Amino acid sequence: MDNITIGLWVTGGMLVLVVLGMRVAFAAALAGFIGLVWIFWAKFGYAPDKLLYWNERREIWDGALGKSIAIAGSVPHSKVSSQALSLIPTFILIGYLAYHAKLTTALFEAAKRWIAWVPGGLAVSTVFATAGFAAVSGASVATAAVFARIAIPEMLKSGYNKQFAAGVVAAGGTLASLIPPSAILVIYAIIVEQDVGKLLLAGFIPGAFSAVIYGAMIVGIAVIFKTVGPPVTGFTWRERFASLPPALPIVAVVVIIIFFVYNPFGDAWGTPTEGGAVGAFIVFLMALYQGMRWKELKIALLDTAKLTVMIFTIIWGVLIYVRFLGFADLPGAFSDWITSLQMSPWLILICILLAYAVLGMFMDAIGMLLLTLPVVYPAVMALNGGEAVTAAESTFGMSGTMCAIWFGILVVKMAEFCLITPPIGLNCFVVAGVRDDLTVQDVFKGVTPFFIADAITIALLVAFPSIVLWLPSLA
Repeated sequence: MDNITIGLWVTGGMLVLVVLGMRVAFAAALAGFIGLVWIFWAKFGYAPDKLLYWNERREIWDGALGKSIAIAGSVPHSKVSSQALSLIPTFILIGYLAYHAKLTTALFEAAKRWIAWVPGGLAVSTVFATAGFAAVSGASVATAAVFARIAIPEMLKSGYNKQFAAGVVAAGGTLASLIPPSAILVIYAIIVEQDVGKLLLAGFIPGAFSAVIYGAMIVGIAVIFKTVGPPVTGFTWRERFASLPPALPIVAVVVIIIFFVYNPFGDAWGTPTEGGAVGAFIVFLMALYQGMRWKELKIALLDTAKLTVMIFTIIWGVLIYVRFLGFADLPGAFSDWITSLQMSPWLILICILLAYAVLGMFMDAIGMLLLTLPVVYPAVMALNGGEAVTAAESTFGMSGTMCAIWFGILVVKMAEFCLITPPIGLNCFVVAGVRDDLTVQDVFKGVTPFFIADAITIALLVAFPSIVLWLPSLA
């Protein structure tokens, strides 16, 4: 049996394990290890139709097993020790510390006083507040959990539909996947070996664009169905301006992180990793000033550790599977097959994005990207003309580096979509878990309109790549 066939069998088995309920990290690690043993077993001389003595079979088995253990044991450390991955815990910590510094409450209060007067204004305020919080937090789950406690009670008090309010928070939380600092963007950059700073820059405009699309859709729904989200009035101009100073620290943290990643007026102040560490330290000082004590700090550190360990465990498991894919040469075979199709490259790209939408119904966002990118990314780059292609010679009208950034934003936007799609939509489970008066079914019903908003956003990002590429092109 050739390596490609082994790769297909092992990948199919892994998908079966995921569908049956095994965690992606463990399913990928198990499949990857079995695949490595299988490949080396054949490579060292075993064949079903070959007559071998017991000691020969044992020698082949021991060699295959030893080689596979060596590879599977070294891969996680070699990859996870990457400096870029240290961004993930610092970004997550910023989010939890910002919550204890009461920056989230200040953001929501400012957005409420300035925007709540429009139809669906409290819901729009929630979306913009989650976007602001996403600019200092790299975790969608944390964003959804925080605003489920802050925004939903306010919306229910003002007469909002319960399901709609829950859907707004769950969908708004997904913005943290795209707006830097984003843990998923960092993971994408590491997998495809692209510049983390440029990818983080590329997420700003599409993230803000997504928030605007969400807000416009909410206003439209509130105008048509007047009982869904009534406007809230009564705030004076004095009250509106008074709400701005407490929200300014988040702006300061965002500016500091931007200058560390990319200084528009000169050389960058440091690396993205250093920017994340400095941002976490500043928010920590803010939290102390706001009265955070050991109990709150302990909770923030534990929550950060739990989420970081979950992400790193997925990375460890999937990287074993990714190394197996390399030995099986499945990415190369898939790229050759994709480029041989007699179809428009744009149509193939759209089909790939639709496949991500389907996969997201059964897998979590990070696991889905880690499992698919080693195969899909080379195929997309081959469609465009390769890693080193120039914009003039490319299929999609952009250089290889810019195509990698553009496709990364598209894929991460699809990952956002997966955070709210049933039956696995993680943000929906988080919102339902925080609120005792909500079921998961309520939240899934509430996020349904946001599927349309996400489809519109993705279509515009595909049609107009400059939305994504303008900022990175300046770096």
